[in-house]
Amino acid sequence: MRKYNFLIALSIVVVDRMAKWLVAAQIALHDSIVVIPGFFSLTHVQNRGAAFGLFDSAAGSWKIAVLVMFSVLALVVVTALLWKNRQPFSAAGIGLSLILGGAVGNLWDRLIEHHVVDFLYFYLGKYHWPAFNVADSAIVAGALLLASEILFAREPHVESPDS
Repeated sequence: MRKYNFLIALSIVVVDRMAKWLVAAQIALHDSIVVIPGFFSLTHVQNRGAAFGLFDSAAGSWKIAVLVMFSVLALVVVTALLWKNRQPFSAAGIGLSLILGGAVGNLWDRLIEHHVVDFLYFYLGKYHWPAFNVADSAIVAGALLLASEILFAREPHVESPDS
């Protein structure tokens, strides 16, 4: 049954790679295509930092090495947890699969391109969210699924000897 979890992760990697390739091929760097005026655009940016542009402006070659090491460590931990998970279609199993796929997608970019292509840009008036991509979305969705599993998991019902 683990194959389904790894198939979900692989699907995220493929969709992420295709989306980033299309954006890089069709939208010039720093250009945008307005999808919903005043709310959403496809915007081609290159992120040399962490998720949502964190540390993007930090100087130094250490940044890529630290981000790659953190990504590899996260991949090892998530893969081990996924391997131990015996319920592939649980919120935890799907969440870990999404995190794994997203982490691989962004790690691929860091290792090959030395930056991550971000393109999903939401804004409302002067308020805006930093551009992100499919991999980032999968990581956040996976983390939310894991959090929901932790916060809302039901305790197994145990029959008491008095019943």
